[in-house]
Amino acid sequence: MAQIVSAHLSKQAGLENKVTFDSAGTQASRMREPPDPRTRAVLEKRNYPWPKIRSRRISSEDYARFDLILAMDQSNLDDLRKDCPAEHAPKLRLFLDFAPELGLQEVPDPYFGAPQGFDRVLDLCEAAACGLVAQLKRGAVGPGQTL
Repeated sequence: MAQIVSAHLSKQAGLENKVTFDSAGTQASRMREPPDPRTRAVLEKRNYPWPKIRSRRISSEDYARFDLILAMDQSNLDDLRKDCPAEHAPKLRLFLDFAPELGLQEVPDPYFGAPQGFDRVLDLCEAAACGLVAQLKRGAVGPGQTL
């Protein structure tokens, strides 16, 4: 969800040729599967384009390839920090760092909850993606970022 929202908002901001987004998990479950159908439903309800994407696990190459690696929650951030080479550790942050006005640090996992949890997660992703894109436009995160 975060990848799709961030890519869409960056394209609307004219950054589509300057920023690349990708998504990867820290756990090995459900690899190479499409996103949960409830994710697709809430994204389509808000008119986000639906690319053909599959889940994957973060790889050791990702730490060097990407300029910024954003985690949804502290547990995932901790997992990333365990595997991340020291020289790439400054690239690791929480996604909601880009939405400080929310007063939250973590995006909850809606998978085992009620369907409206997916709407809430989309709200949070939109807020964080707006903040991220605003910083990208100002150059505060840096042009040519691969996220």
